[in-house]
Amino acid sequence: MEYQRTIVVTGGAGFIGSHLIRLLLKKYADYRIVNYDLLTYAGNLGNLKDVENNSNYTFVKGDICNAEEVEKLFTVYRPDSFIHLAAESHVDRSIEDPLAFIETNIKGTAVLLNACRKHWGNDESKLFYHVSTDEVFGSLGDDGMFTETTAYDPRSPYSASKASSDHLVRAYHHTYGLPIKISNCSNNYGSHQFPEKLIPLMIQNIRHNKPLPVYGKGINVRDWLWVNDHADAIDTIFHKGKVGETYAIGGKNEIRNIDLVRKLCQLVDQKLGRETGSSEELITFVTDRAGHDMRYAIDPQKLEDELGWTPSVTFEEGLSHTIDWYLANSDWLDEVTSGNYQEYYELMYGSR
Repeated sequence: MEYQRTIVVTGGAGFIGSHLIRLLLKKYADYRIVNYDLLTYAGNLGNLKDVENNSNYTFVKGDICNAEEVEKLFTVYRPDSFIHLAAESHVDRSIEDPLAFIETNIKGTAVLLNACRKHWGNDESKLFYHVSTDEVFGSLGDDGMFTETTAYDPRSPYSASKASSDHLVRAYHHTYGLPIKISNCSNNYGSHQFPEKLIPLMIQNIRHNKPLPVYGKGINVRDWLWVNDHADAIDTIFHKGKVGETYAIGGKNEIRNIDLVRKLCQLVDQKLGRETGSSEELITFVTDRAGHDMRYAIDPQKLEDELGWTPSVTFEEGLSHTIDWYLANSDWLDEVTSGNYQEYYELMYGSR
């Protein structure tokens, strides 16, 4: 079959990537989707079992930092588009091992950009879409929101590595004419998220009556975006956004960490038939993360006005869907939280 487009999704076996691939396969039968993933700790092909036999889906195990492997990817599949999601993404891990983040997030992005420049030049029918984070903008005070024009002020090795990759992508556009688009999103939540992240971690621990570790006093504020809405926003920007532009994707769901944990206690207890809110007794305040940013919030007005995207669910609806999935898929959680994850969890929270 001759496909209309061949899109490589890097990091496609991860949390956001698997949702995006599922959406693309559902909407575009005439696209070939290549999932290029090294399958490190957060990459899980089990996330895509329901689509792994689709005729227009291919998984390729590979390293974005390996120029020879990336060159082979071009030779075999001749992609006309990349949606670049592959990244080391957890702030705590970046504090423990910053060089791993520099290697993957900066060098890996540069390797991909070099390959795209070599094979595409400035062909406007091609596209390198780079998915980034709101953390590159630093920390907000009590007021204001991040926009596409907010100055960069990264505060962690993770956010600094993502800021560097953003700058590289823009540099290849301005210097070489490589067609690019960038988006910066707020915190994602939903099904299939690796349980080092706040929401699945709390659901898992509430389920097992384990302590609920909350950094500091829990007053840090985050804006939450349902992963299905994020995937839809990426699809919208990919097809309708302007080349060279940046788009901010936010869920308009600001909440303090401690209030989110309490809300999760109430909802999970209710769904498990327990006394509502009884799990709040499990909340344990632990030593704050080094350099913990106080508040993030994204203004998605440009995306809404220019491209017509809006979130499809309220935060309460998205949380309910998310909790239902984790409670119904306890085997998935138990599998991914074995082995290395247990050692990591002990390192992060055991002595705090």
